[in-house]
Amino acid sequence: MATLSAVAALGIRRRSLPWLVTGPPRHFWSRSRKEKEPVVDEVIEEVKKDPVPVCPPLRSRTYTPPDDLQGRLESRVKEVFGPSVPPNWQDISLEDGHLKFRLLAHLADDLGHAVPNSKLHQLCTVRDVLEFYTIPAQDIAKFDELTARNLPPNLKITWGY
Repeated sequence: MATLSAVAALGIRRRSLPWLVTGPPRHFWSRSRKEKEPVVDEVIEEVKKDPVPVCPPLRSRTYTPPDDLQGRLESRVKEVFGPSVPPNWQDISLEDGHLKFRLLAHLADDLGHAVPNSKLHQLCTVRDVLEFYTIPAQDIAKFDELTARNLPPNLKITWGY
């Protein structure tokens, strides 16, 4: 027992380090541990009624501004910012992101036309929102738009290539 003599030489008592005498606990490293059996869940079959479409239908981007757009926008501004809106309500700043989101979400539900992500940073005041919603949107591809224009005689677009 070389380990007992080495421990005695260092002046360490046997009681303080019992694992030196008996060796390290082998139950952590032994290969005789039993592995847990995998738990098998019961498989429940679901009955599918309708086939799921692969992709959602295309959303129409056509938008025509309503006649009472300014009135709708003013009522939504009063709803979001409170009833004590100043007379120059179109100059209200949209720096607060929560208020800007609430206003644009209400208008998107109301008018059926949402502001695209690429335009959100351009809307800094309520006047900018009003200008965005006064512009009508067409659901035409750029190539269709080009073929409808009067093009110069040396330029021709053919779809049946």
